[in-house]
Amino acid sequence: MTTSIDKISLEEAKARVIKLRELINDYRYHYHVLDESIMSEAAADSLKHELTQLEEKFPELITPDSPTQRVAGKPLDKFEKVKHEKRMISLADVFSEEEIKDWLSRNEKLLTHQDIERLEFFTDIKMDGLACSLHYKNGKLEKAVTRGDGLVGEDVTMNVRTIENVPLTLRGSNLPERLEARGEIVIFKEDFNKLNELQEKHGEKPFANPRNLAAGSIRQLDPKVAASRPLRFISYDLVTPDKPTHKEAYEALRNYGFQTSGQDKTFKTIEEVFKEIKHLGETRQNLPFNTDGMVIKINNRDVYDRLGIVGKTPRAAVAFKFPAEESTTKVRDIVISIGRTGAATPVAILDPVVVAGSTVKHASLHNADEIKRLDVRIGDTVIIYKAGDIIPQIKEVLTTLRPENTEPFSYEKALKEQYPELEFERPAGEVVYRVKGETSDLILKRALEYYASKPALNIEGLGEKNVIALVDSKLVSSIADLYRLKVSQVSSLERFADLSARNLITAIEASKTAPLAKFITALGIRHVGGQTAIALANKFHSLEGLSNATEEDLLEIPDIGKIVAESILAYFADEDNTKMLEELKSLGVHPSFTDTSSLPLAGKSYIISGTLESYDREAAEDKLRALGATVTGSVTKTTTALITGEKPGKSKTEKAAKLNIPIILEADFLKLIGE
Repeated sequence: MTTSIDKISLEEAKARVIKLRELINDYRYHYHVLDESIMSEAAADSLKHELTQLEEKFPELITPDSPTQRVAGKPLDKFEKVKHEKRMISLADVFSEEEIKDWLSRNEKLLTHQDIERLEFFTDIKMDGLACSLHYKNGKLEKAVTRGDGLVGEDVTMNVRTIENVPLTLRGSNLPERLEARGEIVIFKEDFNKLNELQEKHGEKPFANPRNLAAGSIRQLDPKVAASRPLRFISYDLVTPDKPTHKEAYEALRNYGFQTSGQDKTFKTIEEVFKEIKHLGETRQNLPFNTDGMVIKINNRDVYDRLGIVGKTPRAAVAFKFPAEESTTKVRDIVISIGRTGAATPVAILDPVVVAGSTVKHASLHNADEIKRLDVRIGDTVIIYKAGDIIPQIKEVLTTLRPENTEPFSYEKALKEQYPELEFERPAGEVVYRVKGETSDLILKRALEYYASKPALNIEGLGEKNVIALVDSKLVSSIADLYRLKVSQVSSLERFADLSARNLITAIEASKTAPLAKFITALGIRHVGGQTAIALANKFHSLEGLSNATEEDLLEIPDIGKIVAESILAYFADEDNTKMLEELKSLGVHPSFTDTSSLPLAGKSYIISGTLESYDREAAEDKLRALGATVTGSVTKTTTALITGEKPGKSKTEKAAKLNIPIILEADFLKLIGE
């Protein structure tokens, strides 16, 4: 949520930080102390990341009790407390390649040239379990301690001794007098599923997830409970005896008899690390255990130690979090989109956030009942997820973070404000508001007519009567169906012969590579006319670029205000529209874009008034735009010239004269366009 954080004031940040800390601490207490979850770990990570960003922007807001300044929750009272000989630290989270590069850059500033030349990176999968430290004396397991708060943990030796893969006696000869190995206590996915099958077979409630079950099993006072669960200890660090590199430490762990993830690797360059992140991101679902990220460390342990610790995290290591399936963000606005069937669909405009690998800027709210159920309001912080990993949805509103004086969203009031010229009705038994008196066929016919009109794609032969024939015959039920038409189908209609059918199909085919601005116009986005479409094309260069635009991106364009920006965002948030655009793409519709910045009339602005002999108004405007000019509808100080034909508008000529704007005739216009 970098956009909102960049603009937030100190006072706003202070209030936000207080609420974030309260919610994160509540989550941590339930998760780490009570072994129950009040939200997903991905959502909690997102909140913590926002808190970290706010504290980085406003260091004066950092307090010792902030969740960013400690490792985990308090140890339970039911086990003996043990002070760690060396603090069990956690790692700072990073969420992008850019953040990893920043981490590396910060470290390189603290290292010698020789250190930098010898840098290697050690990586391993980040396990999702209960962190634990195992202590050995003369090769025998002496003590097992949970992480606790990083300084003091809990003695869970009796339970850990029951874990089959924990070596009670280390393997090998010449064993060190003291050895401390750290790792995660986990349950593999297959074991977890089998355990739940047994639970259901016995009529008992299935367990929620492997991580909570592993933690709960270790915290049972009766070791028999732990012994009955398929627990494993996966080691990730050898604290003592020390080894020169993390790679050698892992090799030593395996030699001593500890199981590791099997995913550890070393790399010479950070680019190789990025490839490994991509590889693990694509294959992690096939791993036998759950994971939410990858650990990246500077391999040389001397360099690692010399870099030291900042707050509660080491400088020389970070945890890259895989794209979250859930995240938190804020609702900026709620706009309503009118779909091709006349249905009014509410859309939440969000602060951009990455979910499941892509940036999400809006989410469908479906209908008025769903808004009421969620009680989502403008300004709310929400948890979002991707349904089927595709469609962004709002899962929950975090009401504890709700700003003061927010009002419940009024659907009917929003409809009146956003569409004052339309009437809506909610048919009995339906949850959707629709445009009153409009049928889906009528709306489709209008959309097709506009799509094929001269201001849009100018598809010859697709006028009003032919559109009616195609829709009424059921050959066309969407804009995409135009590109599925065959000559034999069209020629069978009463209005068409073989030649006219072929000409229509040829014209439709030619529209596949129409100029991007024309295609944007053809979409019929509310408040987006020809000139606005040109501005959008020049700004984003592709339909994909436009569909990914944020409100800030749109507002950077002169003459585009909040209403137009919201209309564009609502259009690309509508599931019907996005589905149609994907269909068009699959059918070979690829609008073209030509950079007009170097064309002869680039940067110049013209108005045409009156009737020209050589071209009709639209064709004349297209000629000017093809040379890079802007064509507007009203005279302003920035107008280059007013082009007049027969019977020009009196108000325009008078205003041009008043502002000393040149008034040129058709002959001058023809010279201007090179004819």
